[in-house]
Amino acid sequence: MNRNLILGATLSSLVVLAALVSFVWTPYEHAALNIPAKLQPPNAQHWFGTDHFGRDMFSMIMVGARTSIAVALVAVGIGVGFGVPLGLTAAARRGSWLDEVIMRGNDLVFAFPSLVIAILITAVFGAGAINAIIAIGIFNIPVFARITRGAALSLWEREFILAARVSGKGAARISLEHILPNVANLLIVQGTIQFSLGILAEAGLSYVGLGAQPPTPSWGRMLADAQTMVSFAPHLALIPGFAIIVTVLGLNLLGDGLRDWLDPRIRVARA
Repeated sequence: MNRNLILGATLSSLVVLAALVSFVWTPYEHAALNIPAKLQPPNAQHWFGTDHFGRDMFSMIMVGARTSIAVALVAVGIGVGFGVPLGLTAAARRGSWLDEVIMRGNDLVFAFPSLVIAILITAVFGAGAINAIIAIGIFNIPVFARITRGAALSLWEREFILAARVSGKGAARISLEHILPNVANLLIVQGTIQFSLGILAEAGLSYVGLGAQPPTPSWGRMLADAQTMVSFAPHLALIPGFAIIVTVLGLNLLGDGLRDWLDPRIRVARA
């Protein structure tokens, strides 16, 4: 295993561990107000300090990790659940009208940034974490569809696929039994990348008020609340910003390490 994989897995595991522990324990109740203790810097009682309502920042960071991971995980699941079958179908019917419809639909989604899609969804259904998940998930669908189709097209010309077709297997069965296992490594790596992008997107949506709503903590919302208090309480912005940086960096390193570890050509070259 290379250093990127080990470091990325370590950082990602710490964030996931903090999110899991927050289900059963936090130093303080994350929504409990304590006005006399507001805006305290990091100290022995409050490791990351307190915010303008006296809430414990460390507890909010832990619960915020849970929110960010949940939104990004479900959004990536939506992208994989819809995008991969569409990509496999387009590759199996390459050159047909169905392939053209799927790929032009992907281009249509790519034409609108995820923030614009989120604003449109919010205008209809209202702000909230569910709508943020839908918006990010919709944007993930064409990403996985395009990657799956591109990887599958090269496999359809391989000898083992021709042998499967000669044996009488249909396109759907070949896609499930032969194509999908051979593109799974690529999808895993892309999944980690989209996961990190999902966390960034969730933070961005929460920053503009379209993500998780109070009192549910969110790293993006914490940054938005801190923007007018940076001059006299910089820890309010530095701590959630650092949490986002560590999480995204860990996932990107994990994806880069997985790519090198799962790619047999790179393993052979290093050997």
